[in-house]
Amino acid sequence: MTAMNVTKTNFEQEVMNSTVPVLLDFWAPWCGPCRRVVPLMDEIAAEREDIKVVKINVDEEPELATRFEIAGVPTLMVVKNGEVVNRSTGAMPKNKILGLLS
Repeated sequence: MTAMNVTKTNFEQEVMNSTVPVLLDFWAPWCGPCRRVVPLMDEIAAEREDIKVVKINVDEEPELATRFEIAGVPTLMVVKNGEVVNRSTGAMPKNKILGLLS
């Protein structure tokens, strides 16, 4: 399984109304650090069935980027029960990404 692409159309259903924690990756195709994070997010999606891993292209979804005040990419967030509980900007290794979930 890979990270799911989310848009403003399915954001509420897939993220805010999720019954499991959601790891979000706000990214852009032109962003070098984002390209390093993408395979890690796909690995996490394949390994962890207890969470949902999603990615949001900030160029295609500027409304969501604005809503969450994304000033730099990649920005990773954890949403639990419709609330942002953790957030970090910048590329990081897999163990640090997983640390956002705790």
